Amino acid sequence: MNIQWKGVMPAVTTNFTAEDTLDFKMFEKNLNYQLDAGVEGVILGGTLGEASTLLEEEKQDLVLETVRIVDGKVPVIMNIAEQTTRGAIEAANKAEANGARGLMMLPPMRYKATDYETVEYFTQVAKNTSLPIMIYNNPVDYKIEVTLDMFEELLKLDNIQAVKESTRDISNVTRIINRFGSRLKILTGVDTLGLESLLMGADGWVGGLVDAFPEETVAIYKLSKAGRIEEALTIYRWFLPLLELDINAQLVQNIKLAEVGTGLGTEYVRAPRLPLMGAERERVLAIINDSLKNRPTLPDYKSL
Repeated sequence: MNIQWKGVMPAVTTNFTAEDTLDFKMFEKNLNYQLDAGVEGVILGGTLGEASTLLEEEKQDLVLETVRIVDGKVPVIMNIAEQTTRGAIEAANKAEANGARGLMMLPPMRYKATDYETVEYFTQVAKNTSLPIMIYNNPVDYKIEVTLDMFEELLKLDNIQAVKESTRDISNVTRIINRFGSRLKILTGVDTLGLESLLMGADGWVGGLVDAFPEETVAIYKLSKAGRIEEALTIYRWFLPLLELDINAQLVQNIKLAEVGTGLGTEYVRAPRLPLMGAERERVLAIINDSLKNRPTLPDYKSL
């Protein structure tokens, strides 16, 4: 499957049961809602997917089950977040063998690699997989920035094709376009900069709150790309208090609580994460409940 690297791609949560096993029944419900809403890819094993807490066999089962549910409708993309180059290559090969059709890749984890080491890390993985790759550029959270000069080297490899742009610098979208044209596809990775990035020319949106609100997220994307900016802006203004739940250390708990509100998930997280408690829980619930009371009526965005 050729990945277009456009549209809305949810970084999906991993559903757990009360017994701390994978909850594929709820996971399938959520995925089907994402597909019905019109997402154009599914990303597994990111921060929202609680990948750092998953066993290797659980990651394998997650990819296999997602491939089964999606049934070729959209590409399944696996996130690679490893500490060693060897481990990243092995993870990429496992993902490909299990049916993933693309990779999202973070720089090396834990060790703050130099620019040269980071480029070499991505290069070696790219040379050892046939899958297309989206580089996840998030120096705010992961302390390594993939600069434009580094991308100049990386784009010599045909299967490095996209960037999840999470620098928080909205002008970086323009810098990338000015430097690389359409060679490097841009997907915004910060929910609170979603519409702004699309209007500056980003090709897609890797979303978090899309997990709970798939139709609203895809509607904003479709309307903005169709030039119906005022309609997109109206939905986006309603959405912003929810989107701010994504830029928070407890984003997993926040978004899972939002999924409960829309009937698309459960609140179970894997320790050491725990469900929200006390005043913070009440604050987040108030945002979710207020947003649900004022949920906008969407135009027929699917026909755009």
